[in-house]
Amino acid sequence: MSKDTLAIAAHKKSIANAQAGKKAEWLALFDDNAIVRDPVGKSPHDPEGKGFQGKQRLGEFWDMMIATGNLTIVPHKRIPVGEHICAVVMTATNNVGGLKTYIEMVACYEVNEAGKVLSLNVYWDVNSLGEQLAAQGIKF
Repeated sequence: MSKDTLAIAAHKKSIANAQAGKKAEWLALFDDNAIVRDPVGKSPHDPEGKGFQGKQRLGEFWDMMIATGNLTIVPHKRIPVGEHICAVVMTATNNVGGLKTYIEMVACYEVNEAGKVLSLNVYWDVNSLGEQLAAQGIKF
């Protein structure tokens, strides 16, 4: 089996820490000026679609999107693009206060020479999430 690229190693650590609820360890994976766009574009938690940049904002993203539920992320395919970039096709399921959601997504990680995440761009359908929540009686 071949060695993981720096980007794939960062991805694996990111989802492991997210699922384990390890905020400090998750934040430590990111460069001080890193940006997370999850999802890319406008969403209820990022109305301007600018993403969350810098450690403080990444901590806010964690508190809003990761810490609130029981997150399970299943990667289906990891595609390295050289050593420093990868795309990952994955599914995220979440259970927040009895509300269950299922999101198919593609995440693109870019890391620096030290393996720190510079950017994490996650592409998923916000409308699909809204439909799932509406079906459970929640306005999104």
